[in-house]
Amino acid sequence: MRDDPRLPTSPRFWRSPLRGPWFTSVLGVVLLAGVTVLFVTGLVSYAAYNPDLSPVNDKTPDKGILGFYLFDWPTDPPWLYRLTQGVHVTLGITLIPVLLAKLWSVVPRLFALPPVRSLAHALERVSLVLLVGGGLFEFVTGVLNVQLDYVFPGSFYPLHFYGAWVFFAAFVAHALLKTPTALRNLRGLREERDDLVAPLPAEPTVSRRGALWFVGGGSLLLFATTVGQNFDGLRRTALLTPHGWADPGSGPNGFQINKTAAYAGIDPADTGEDAWRLVVTGRTGTVRLSRAQLAELPLHSSALPIACVEGWSTSDQWWRGVRLRDLAALVGYDDDPPDVFVESLQLHGAFRRAALRANQVADPRSLLALYVNGEDLSPDHGHPARVIVPAAPGVLNTKWVARLTFGDL
Repeated sequence: MRDDPRLPTSPRFWRSPLRGPWFTSVLGVVLLAGVTVLFVTGLVSYAAYNPDLSPVNDKTPDKGILGFYLFDWPTDPPWLYRLTQGVHVTLGITLIPVLLAKLWSVVPRLFALPPVRSLAHALERVSLVLLVGGGLFEFVTGVLNVQLDYVFPGSFYPLHFYGAWVFFAAFVAHALLKTPTALRNLRGLREERDDLVAPLPAEPTVSRRGALWFVGGGSLLLFATTVGQNFDGLRRTALLTPHGWADPGSGPNGFQINKTAAYAGIDPADTGEDAWRLVVTGRTGTVRLSRAQLAELPLHSSALPIACVEGWSTSDQWWRGVRLRDLAALVGYDDDPPDVFVESLQLHGAFRRAALRANQVADPRSLLALYVNGEDLSPDHGHPARVIVPAAPGVLNTKWVARLTFGDL
């Protein structure tokens, strides 16, 4: 059966003249660099959520030693998360044609018989299952998250986080085994013929270099139709992202949002001047402030972007409001503001509550914003008040704030 050319278990079934060690090596080296950047920026993105600060920020509470690297997320530069997450998402989508071409180039090995020749070969096959399965899982869940299609079972955060560790462990093992051979193939030190080379190749219709140009063109097309979600002037070119063509309206509040007030279940009756009060709690007790009273406190302005885990971001918007550290001073923290626990009027959903570190509270650009670009916040942008913090993921810039509790978390 192995030699029956009608079956994929036969080497004669695979007749493409493109497959070979050089073609696979080029794709492998590109993925070696790209996947490494994806993994690092993914870990950085996870750290930005400050998951070891408070349980409400931690979507993977059973991570154990996998959180060994976590660090206090900085507030400088203020565009840090915008950069790292934009690179993570844009690069991930750009690499899809490379990943698919790499899987195509080695697919004959998945059907090779016998399936296991030795213990070492069995371990290699298991690692390949984890590598291929983990890679497809990570790319698929990432793309679905960018498209806001949460069709996978469970929460995106633990699925993508644990999947990344499984995939990258298999990826590192595979890279250690194959990188020396790949580099020899690229240098052309010797012509290596292996089981990827078709024994009875069909007539070529394109060269291997032409095939690489085709893969590169596909990646370039995906890059061009994705990267615009990070830049106002290019946003309408981001055809593959929901925040590319979504029309945020015009005027000072006319910039991208993640979820509307209606989607979050915000009752307009609860945000009116007569009903809404900000509750601030700390060392010396509790203070309740109306929006008018907040507006009478010293106000400050900050030019900061909004950046989201889906990879989209806005340009700098001009926010105006009360500094978080000034609100901490109202409840007994005059010199050294602590962490803060922020609660929203939103009743359901992830990150309706969030925690910010002391360094984020102390930064003079961190505000409880009342205005943006010279006007009151719109309901969709968090009226009557929202948090805005430099370099923080968008979900930590809580909208429709109801309560601030200052203290060590």
